[in-house]
Amino acid sequence: MDKAIEKVEQFMELSGTRKEIVLLVISGISLVISIFDLVPLPFDAAWVAIILCGVPIIIEAIIGLITAFDIKADVLVSMALVAAVCIGEDFAAGEVAFIMQIGALLEDLTVAKARAGIEKLVHLTPQTARVMRNGTEEVVPAEQVKVGDMIRVLPGETVPVDGVIVSGQTSVNQAVMTGESLPVDKSAGDEVSSGTVNQFGAFEMKATRVGEDSSIQRMIKLVQSADAGKAKIVSLADRWATWIVIIALTAAAVTWAVTGEIIRAVTILVVFCPCALVLATPTAIMAAIGNATKHGFLVREGDALERLARVSRITFDKTGTLTYGTPEVTEVHSVLEGVPDEQLYSMVAAAEQFSEHPLGKAIFSCCMKTESEEGREGSLKARKVEGFTMIPGQGVKAVIDGKKVAAGNVKLISAEDITVTGDIARAAGKHISEGSTVILAAIDGEMAGYIVLSDTVREESRDMITRLKALGVEPVLLTGDNRNAADNIAGQLGISEIHSNCMPEDKLNDIDAYQKNGSDVCMIGDGINDAPALKKANVGIAMGGVGSDIAVDAADIALVDDEIKELPHLVALAKRMMTTIKLNLSFSMGLNFLAIILAITGVMGPVVGALVHNAGSVLVIINSSLLLKWKRR
Repeated sequence: MDKAIEKVEQFMELSGTRKEIVLLVISGISLVISIFDLVPLPFDAAWVAIILCGVPIIIEAIIGLITAFDIKADVLVSMALVAAVCIGEDFAAGEVAFIMQIGALLEDLTVAKARAGIEKLVHLTPQTARVMRNGTEEVVPAEQVKVGDMIRVLPGETVPVDGVIVSGQTSVNQAVMTGESLPVDKSAGDEVSSGTVNQFGAFEMKATRVGEDSSIQRMIKLVQSADAGKAKIVSLADRWATWIVIIALTAAAVTWAVTGEIIRAVTILVVFCPCALVLATPTAIMAAIGNATKHGFLVREGDALERLARVSRITFDKTGTLTYGTPEVTEVHSVLEGVPDEQLYSMVAAAEQFSEHPLGKAIFSCCMKTESEEGREGSLKARKVEGFTMIPGQGVKAVIDGKKVAAGNVKLISAEDITVTGDIARAAGKHISEGSTVILAAIDGEMAGYIVLSDTVREESRDMITRLKALGVEPVLLTGDNRNAADNIAGQLGISEIHSNCMPEDKLNDIDAYQKNGSDVCMIGDGINDAPALKKANVGIAMGGVGSDIAVDAADIALVDDEIKELPHLVALAKRMMTTIKLNLSFSMGLNFLAIILAITGVMGPVVGALVHNAGSVLVIINSSLLLKWKRR
């Protein structure tokens, strides 16, 4: 007895989908018992299904009618259930209720899960700040910082508020705001934003925007407002429910008045019950989601594919989406006689191996990779490195195999009293205008050459863009990079619409402008800075592999393995899914009207009508399941 009570208590504690599945299983068993009369009971076993599946539908319909006069599919279902029970057709009532609850379960399985994106953004908000007051340093809560306060930021710390650097030199990781992977050198007079990270070198800053006005707080507000503005799609069955109810009631009333047979009127209500109509959309969506999963897409919003099918523009973030998001050495050029490109590369890499700067680390790792591919593994580390010095905001200096090597920007080279020749200046300027970073190098006080680092385009990006255009979707580039860098990448990929120098609010505003002009927009991004745009877009797709957790949480769909070459398949799948849904709806409505004619003429009774009607539901499910293995030819 105690065990039985314990089991009941455990069941009562179940909630959501698990409870729905348990109730459906019990209801299904009861219907089997009813139709085959397997177990002698003092009542029809179908009543179990009526109570477990039908009563909740009736209650919801009543509440909707009373509170908001909201006529949905459940109103017609409720009428069919009550009418069937009144004339003693318990099995027909239980069967209809059972099928409808299956449809409801399928819809529940396709809705979005609760996300914690905004919470994660809040966690990014700096909690403390080092405020200089009365000549001493105080650690205070970040929300207590006032405009005009002097703040000290140490290496590795997050900038607590927006401000201007007063003293010191550093490099700041601004990925949270711009999405760009490369840090930006900062010195006195430069602005810094809250949420960005000081890479190295302490600096002092003057607070200019604090609290709710700071950059990170404004981004949180953008995410919240964008999420609130994204409309949810109402099921087609509910959209058409009013007309279905009117037609069904009219047909039933006229039939009863003309024939005088209440059973014919009840049969009309049963066969007109929108089971197949309710199943048409969720079954197709679930099958399409299964297909998308096999191609590396995690669909987090149930109606995301429905929205994607209507998209006319896809906006892309650049860094980490169309490109790999990490700097790679793309060119080495030596101008010093007796020092070939390979040797210059190796000496600069040796000098950078102790650097904390991402560019220095990139040069070292790329050189190591090159040596490994060429069978010279170990030669770089064999070089003798002495006197390593890192100068924040400028570069590094070291003695490599007895030679003085300096590598960095123009400030470092000029500080060494080395003249940058016109040819090198022009070549470096050309690379910089294309969005690359140029590291100048000097050996023993002479200009030696330069190394170019670039964020490289993904191999599959161009083909992906071409296939999207073939589907009638226009690609758009939204990037925090400058115009020249954006034009260079867009030119390689065949993208004509470009928006550069974009902050998070700029991307959101650009998408909003497209939407106001009547375009449905899909946004694809990977960084925290993309979260507001991902929320605002009709469909947001995040790069799940390299992307931030916040971007993934803000998106409707996550690309798990970052294989963007599969994106055209997803778009084509969404369009195919909508075609399947339309076929399902046409078939179910046609079957309903045929069944009504048979019911009016008395050829079909309530039980047979329910069976025929539900056979249509089965065919709808079979047609939807074909999407599981669909592949665009």
